[in-house]
Amino acid sequence: MTFYTAKQDADHHAALLKNNPQMQSPAYRLAYHDFDFMIRDELRPVRLQLELLKPELAFAEHGIESTIVIFGSARMIDAETAQQQLSLAKQHLVANPSDAHAQHAVQRAERAVQKSYYYEQARQLGALITANNATQSRQLVVVTGGGAGIMEAANRGASEVCGKSIGLNIVLPHEQTPNPYITPELCFQFHYFAVRKMHLLMRAKALVAFPGGFGTLDELFEALTLIQTKKMHRIPVILFGQSYWNTIVNFDALVEEGAVSAEDLKLIQYAETAEQAWALMSELNHV
Repeated sequence: MTFYTAKQDADHHAALLKNNPQMQSPAYRLAYHDFDFMIRDELRPVRLQLELLKPELAFAEHGIESTIVIFGSARMIDAETAQQQLSLAKQHLVANPSDAHAQHAVQRAERAVQKSYYYEQARQLGALITANNATQSRQLVVVTGGGAGIMEAANRGASEVCGKSIGLNIVLPHEQTPNPYITPELCFQFHYFAVRKMHLLMRAKALVAFPGGFGTLDELFEALTLIQTKKMHRIPVILFGQSYWNTIVNFDALVEEGAVSAEDLKLIQYAETAEQAWALMSELNHV
């Protein structure tokens, strides 16, 4: 290359810095080395571009072209941990039978045991997708939001069959740390929800939504909107746990009110087990 690289110039610049007012002034810093400059409001378009580009380059370097998106509640735990917590809660209740807090703790722990089914199924699905790569014409990589709960389970399943998986974390007021099962070089952090959601869907060949809250609903309905309005190609959208989704969202009422067409509901499929979800995405998308 004829020109010096940006890194070479930055290193050269650092080596020449002297303790004089001109060189110590923030104005003298190279723009791309000036953090205070980079986080100015006026630089938002540049930061958006960087958040889009950084994972894109990494995916290209790793040859990742096709993903399966798995998301759901960050609050669900694995079956073993749930059972341990229930045992401890029951022991505390035996020692304090009239304690209302102890009674509620047992109820919460029992509910956590029930919901751990979804964690274990997401874990199994992550393993199924990853293990089946050997028999597929293209590699399918599990991608999650990178946090705990269902996201952890899916990354964990991929890791347990010695596969790689992606985690797309987001900076939140209550810190979200990446789960330990994400492939380290495929673990990213975002400031902008919009860019994060774009990366969730850009290479998606199927999407599986486990029970979850506002974040899960946000991601689900954005995907459905993009497919409905033909802003993205149709992919299998699988809702895991039909009873949960029928309770949370009255899709039929949307049709009755004329808010969506009956045809739009065909965008959605349901699954109760990891095997069913894998069969649906294989059938509908030829993965």
